[in-house]
Formats: sequence, structure tokens, C-alpha cells
Amino acid sequence: MIDEIKVSRAIIDAYTKKLTDHLCVDVAIAGAGPSGMVCAYYLAKKGKKVAIFERKLSVGGGMWGGGIMFNEIVVQTQAKKILDEFGIRSRLWENGYYLADSIEATATLCAQALKAGAAVFNCMSAEDVMIRKNRVCGLVLNWTAVEMARLHVDPITMRASYVVDGTGHDAQIVHIVENKSGIRLKTKTGRAAGEGSMWAEIAEATTVKNTGEVAPGLYVCGMCANAAFGGPRMGPIFGGMLLSGKKAAEELLKKL
Repeated sequence: MIDEIKVSRAIIDAYTKKLTDHLCVDVAIAGAGPSGMVCAYYLAKKGKKVAIFERKLSVGGGMWGGGIMFNEIVVQTQAKKILDEFGIRSRLWENGYYLADSIEATATLCAQALKAGAAVFNCMSAEDVMIRKNRVCGLVLNWTAVEMARLHVDPITMRASYVVDGTGHDAQIVHIVENKSGIRLKTKTGRAAGEGSMWAEIAEATTVKNTGEVAPGLYVCGMCANAAFGGPRMGPIFGGMLLSGKKAAEELLKKL
């Protein structure tokens, strides 16, 4: 016998507990792209309480689609160790270039982050940030469906010791902070520099180089790092994204 009410109660009770338990965390990550999930994995692996908030139904950002919806991705030698650690199969294409199935890669990144102890909340958008004493200290959240329907529904808030913007090209959290808080970003101009046209070789290096604290309490990783500090986009090569997520986690672990 299947009791529909018991099924509904199980879902509601379990989700409510999970969300309540993650209203105060060590690190809140906006965006469940590859860099955000890698960051969450390394933080959770060290026992830190981590929550990822993803506005879309699915996690993974652009990784699912590979290049032009050909579901293969390329990773350079420097990042292959991360693929190996996560258990993502790869194969040598030619010297320095490794191929991986984008579906396997994305699914495995998410599964390993969850198994390490991170929590993922999909269909949830960060529409604002909490700031105290000129420092980012949390996120203001609402359902993505509410945002899309433009309904006048008030959000909820959650607190974090640190926030990571992993929202990719849009750098949504960075722009919220620079436009609403009056905080000067740690960039040359004090504002987001924006990303340039594609130049994979430079972009792979700058994605990692630019990963770090962009405002008090706010870190950037992945393509968001280049959008914040300035750097070209890289296309369907994902080594820099993985390395960026790991670097962000390593820097945060020193602070926590």
C-alpha cells in the first residue's frame, strides 16, 4: 500500500530539516557549476559545513553540454589529478589534452560533493546578500520560480562565515555587492572588471590566478573570477574551473 500523504510528509519534513540545518554554515556557495562543486567537495571533506544554492533545476552549469552540445570536455594535464581523485574517467587525446565525458564528469562532481557532506539546494536563487559591518555574511534566498514569475514574495536569509560566488559569467553576487552595498571590490577599479573574448590559454591561467577574496567575506571562483577581476573566457576546457574550485577551498580553509 502506498499512502500519498506519507510520501508528501516525508518529502516536506526531510527538506525542511535539511534547509533549517543549513541556515547557518561555514561557507555558502552561489552556483553549482564545476568550480562551486569542487570547492564544496574540498571544504566538506575537511569537515566544514557547506551549502550550495543553485538557481536552476539542474546542477553543473555549462559542463553538461560540453562544446556546442557535443558532450565531451577537455582537461589539461594540470587538472587531471582532480579528475582522478573524483573518480572521473579520462583518456589522453594528445600530449597535454585529456578528454572526459561531460555527463559523467558533471554527475560525479555533484555526487562526490554530496557524499563529502555538502548540501545542494536547487531551484533556489540568491537575490541579495546580508552585510554586517561592511562584510558579506550571508545570502538572501528565494525560489527561482518566484523570481521568474515576478511574484511579490519576500525571501528568507541564511548566514555564512564566507560566501563564494560561483555563478559563472554573470558574477551575480559580485554585482549585487558592488551595486547595493557601497563596498569597494578588491579589483583595480573597485568594480567588476568584466570578462573578455575567448583566449583559452590565458583564461585558464587567469581563472586560477583571479580566484580569491573580492570583497570582505566574499570569494570568487570559476568564470566568476575572470568576470570580477578581468580575464578572457576559455570555452569548453574545464581544467581551470576545477583548479579554481580547489584553490578557493584551500584559501577558505586557512581562514576558517
